[in-house]
Amino acid sequence: MSREPKIYCVGGAVRDRLLGLPVQDHDWVVVGSTPEDMVAQGFRQVGKDFPVFLHPQTHEEYALARTERKTARGYQGFAVYAAPDVTLEQDLLRRDFTINAIAQEFDDKHADGKLIDPHNGVADLRAGILRHVSPAFSEDPVRILRAARFAARFGFTIAPETLQLMRGMVTNGEVDALVAERVWQELARGLMGKTPSRFFETLRSCGALAKIIPEVDALFGVPQPEKYHPEIDCGIHTMLVVDDAARHDYPLEVRYAALTHDLGKATTPADILPRHIGHELRSVELVRKLSQRLRASVECSDLALLAARFHGDIHRARELRAETVIRLFQSADAWRRPERFAHLLQACAADARGRTGHEHDAYPQADYLLQLLAAARAVDAGEIARQCSDSSAIATAVQQARIRAIAGLTGLS
Repeated sequence: MSREPKIYCVGGAVRDRLLGLPVQDHDWVVVGSTPEDMVAQGFRQVGKDFPVFLHPQTHEEYALARTERKTARGYQGFAVYAAPDVTLEQDLLRRDFTINAIAQEFDDKHADGKLIDPHNGVADLRAGILRHVSPAFSEDPVRILRAARFAARFGFTIAPETLQLMRGMVTNGEVDALVAERVWQELARGLMGKTPSRFFETLRSCGALAKIIPEVDALFGVPQPEKYHPEIDCGIHTMLVVDDAARHDYPLEVRYAALTHDLGKATTPADILPRHIGHELRSVELVRKLSQRLRASVECSDLALLAARFHGDIHRARELRAETVIRLFQSADAWRRPERFAHLLQACAADARGRTGHEHDAYPQADYLLQLLAAARAVDAGEIARQCSDSSAIATAVQQARIRAIAGLTGLS
């Protein structure tokens, strides 16, 4: 005698509800059903490899209970078995962390029913621990990135046995197979976490950071002058900067720029340490190569390049001559992209505050440069063009007018 299919809410929705966080999306598992049954009820199947269906009204995803095992095709290849005899416990067993392997009963009368927690995920939630569900965790290196991302989002620690498993995955070369798109996706999510430094610290603790983002890993242990950087270590400074960017709720492109602005310090010749003369230009080249390798978004890549090149100049804004300020605005395309220039200033402010003892410092350079930009943008380029008899002289005339406008405010010619 066949049993009536049962529906369970699973994964992130259950986890976030238990943590008291807002639930954005629900994932559902259907036990005891078939693709034909789902289609007959009005669900629409999506994809060919996995038995996932969209609800006819809510369009939320409903997946048939399934098991997975790694195939010879590598970590991207998983054989999926979905059938009415797959149990909820078998489905939960394939998941990554115990906190994501909690299910909740659901029916038309009780949206929030009994919890099914075969791997003690609720206890790990309360303790703030990320623990793998089964040894199958090691079959997918993306789970290392997910561990780092959840650590950044929730501030959780990694269970010792899970960290040991992650180290083994790195040693065995599993992370070498990660594709750039997935690394970027998880990196972006990690940067948008509450404490981004935990993303990188988690990867570093298992040896994955040196494999995935060696440019950042190389910053740790590199000294800089204590007078300006009481934290001394360049890697620690970078972590303080990304956390400051998160604390101020800056957008992703600012947080990525915060992460990469000092990459060149890892390549400073040993004989001039702890000074880092010329690190800005070295940073630009490293940022360019890293962004290309990760296939970072254009917005993130462009802002990171600007921050790497100009953060030193922006920190010294009040010392800059009017002509230098104009060149800065031109390089940043501040005339057409004032919002991006504002983001550049945010990255520089995070850099200035990302130093031990300077967490609450003001950053007057931002208001100062925005005031100068407003004055320069107020120059009527159209009127200047109409007054120029020689069209080839228009650009120079506009630039000179902008320099005068700034010089009138700063007193610096």
